[in-house]
Amino acid sequence: MRYFILILTIIVTSCNDPIFVPKPRMYPRVDFPQGTMVRVQQDYCKLSFEFPDYSTTVRDSFFFDGQPADPCWFDLRIPALNAEIHCSYTAIDDKTKFDDLISDAFKLAGKHNTKANYRKESLIENKVEKVYGLLFNIEGPVATPIQFYLTDSTSNFFRGSLYFNDKVDPDSTKVLVDFLSKDINHMIETFTWR
Repeated sequence: MRYFILILTIIVTSCNDPIFVPKPRMYPRVDFPQGTMVRVQQDYCKLSFEFPDYSTTVRDSFFFDGQPADPCWFDLRIPALNAEIHCSYTAIDDKTKFDDLISDAFKLAGKHNTKANYRKESLIENKVEKVYGLLFNIEGPVATPIQFYLTDSTSNFFRGSLYFNDKVDPDSTKVLVDFLSKDINHMIETFTWR
């Protein structure tokens, strides 16, 4: 009976100590911005599109050694997600310049091949508005997970790429990329030349 009471006492007193279990790794909660689609149309650009009003358009005034190649270089800033979509426009003078712009778009997307896990290319074709191009979805720890270019194949070329102003961790940015890809797709679908 003494041993029974001793064992029972040990069991009861040992149950009072909390058991520490490590918590799983978590990422911060993201509060996605709410917005309505508005037409983005700047007087210094020959284009327009729809994008949510939670972004702001900031004209790019500096490019490496000086001024941008065209006044229609701007960023769509999304402060709630610490992201930007860099946008650039170039007028096409001849076939050689057009070929160079397409080549540059593939080179810029290809720079991520060393770190990318996967790259999907989707054809863009809107015959009514004469908007054609390619959308690059790049998965993995890359700086620009979404890139695209749009052109009318004769005189206009537009390029966009999504950047996060923070370290890119595919596990934590995937939800942001998924959220923004819907808005970027809408931007492409509503894109028009002026």
